Amino acid sequence: MAFYTAKNKGGKDWTPTFIESIDHEKCIGCGRCYKVCSRGVLGPEDLEDEESESIRMVMSIIDDSKCIGCVACGVSCSKKAFSFRPMAV
Repeated sequence: MAFYTAKNKGGKDWTPTFIESIDHEKCIGCGRCYKVCSRGVLGPEDLEDEESESIRMVMSIIDDSKCIGCVACGVSCSKKAFSFRPMAV
């Protein structure tokens, strides 16, 4: 399968990997990913925790069509809650 590929500034091939999902079990709601994403892809969401019957904040994908495949959100996540994939051509 062929994937969308671009060139970086140095002229080398680069395959962007776009956000696919956020694992809410791993996410601690710290907001680091939200701060590094300048595209408005992510946003906070209140999630009801069934075990403790409380509400906790997690990050959610608000508009994945704005993702440019830079993976900055995943790099900033200490819990590795993000999954990414390249876009097929």
